[in-house]
Amino acid sequence: MNRREAIQRVAWMMGGAISAPTLMAVLNGCAPKETAAGWKPAFLTEEQATLAGEVAEIIIPRTSTPGAKDVGIAALIDQMLKDVFPKADQDRYLAGLAEFESQAQQQHGRNFLRLERDQQTALVKSSTEAAMQAQRAYTGPESPPPRPFMLLTREITLLGYFLSQPGATQVLQYNPLPGPFRGCVPLAEAGNGKQWAAEESRRF
Repeated sequence: MNRREAIQRVAWMMGGAISAPTLMAVLNGCAPKETAAGWKPAFLTEEQATLAGEVAEIIIPRTSTPGAKDVGIAALIDQMLKDVFPKADQDRYLAGLAEFESQAQQQHGRNFLRLERDQQTALVKSSTEAAMQAQRAYTGPESPPPRPFMLLTREITLLGYFLSQPGATQVLQYNPLPGPFRGCVPLAEAGNGKQWAAEESRRF
């Protein structure tokens, strides 16, 4: 999958356009890569990077295919914040991350990373739903306000994942060398329920 196709797919999943900071980061070459043991963030603190990584893993968990952690989404978020995001967007992301951590404390009396997995998942889900509802409810004359921490993390996670090798070849259908045209095939043989990773492959 090329970057244009990944951007289009994630924009569709997000119900609209990709936010400007994320779009700028992807067009400037940011892409996920597996992190080596002992990796340390360059912009976020280690605790912040771990929290962002856990949120990403809840969004795309490891199942029969790799999850967000496996493709290095936390490192991608850190790289994008450090190298591409302007100061205002950096500050907004950090403030949103701190607010999300505060919600965990208020609801459960513990930091997010110390919660049980079902509690973490429920908090991510409720925060995402609240942010999406607020975004849909906006009817102001100007453009909607910048995406909050949870939606921006979700956007980066989805985009980064489908730009990764596992996301493009194991989750989506991928055919690097398309074969002959087959105009009529059983549905079960036409992708096994997966979407295509590359635009060119959709005709086969």
